Amino acid sequence: MSRNKEKRPKNKINMKTYLRNNWQLYLMLLVPVIYMILFKYKPMLGVVVAFKKFNIFQGIWASPWIGLKNFKDAFSSAAFWSSLKNTLILNLGDLVLGFPFPIFLAIFLNELRSSKIRKATQTLLYLPNFMSWVIISGIAVQLLSGSGLLNNLITNLGGGKVDFLSNPFIWRFVYWFFGIWQGAGYSLIIYLAALMAADASLGEAAYIDGATRLQRIWYVTIPQISSTITVLLIMQVGKLVSISFDRPYMMGNSLVKDASEVISTYVYNTGLAAGRFDFATAVGLFQTVVGVVLVLTANGVIKKMGQEGIV
Repeated sequence: MSRNKEKRPKNKINMKTYLRNNWQLYLMLLVPVIYMILFKYKPMLGVVVAFKKFNIFQGIWASPWIGLKNFKDAFSSAAFWSSLKNTLILNLGDLVLGFPFPIFLAIFLNELRSSKIRKATQTLLYLPNFMSWVIISGIAVQLLSGSGLLNNLITNLGGGKVDFLSNPFIWRFVYWFFGIWQGAGYSLIIYLAALMAADASLGEAAYIDGATRLQRIWYVTIPQISSTITVLLIMQVGKLVSISFDRPYMMGNSLVKDASEVISTYVYNTGLAAGRFDFATAVGLFQTVVGVVLVLTANGVIKKMGQEGIV
């Protein structure tokens, strides 16, 4: 007992000494903590708007409760289900066509012996990531419109004009192509960083054992970055029902509205533009809940397959 009593003051003194020596670090930590509370956690209280008939003059808490009426209005709307279908189609296309592309690029660049060519290619592929969708949609119009560069080239060669931006089926492929072009460079850097951390001695050992380059890529390189691929895949699956506003809004037009009207543009047109903030919040909450379920489901499936998940 006497020994324990002697140790307690010692611990207190050590804690005081520790805080006295490191109080600056905790003071610096207050800034991001306060930021997260004010701009991340506090706005979550606004989710309650989804269950109210929001009145801008009464405020969030004084507005009357209406329960699940906003959700019922959304689920009973044919436009909502059409926008949800388009969201899933466009996101599945991004997943199937766009997700493997930066992996192939990273492996290809990793196999190049010339560091100058590798760095130049990496820079050129990453540059579109800095462009806004306003600029990219302008490039698409200049290239693919009825009087655009590509159609002029086709007609000069004796062919007929192709409705790249007015045919809903073709427009989807244009949407996916520019999405891959704009976003591949960002994912490429992540995969290249994972490849840089890979154990090169395993590839050398496989080479000594007689493995071809393709065999080394398939059995040595890809397994070493499988954890990175898994994490990014789970995050991509979680975004299947959520989609950015600027890309479909800027790339779309009235002729392809049946294919370009997605949940984000539907919320903008039906909710925000009409002043129905409660309805827009309800649809946003639906997206969030389904996204969380998809992430957890994908994570569970990945774990059952023997891979590492995110939780």
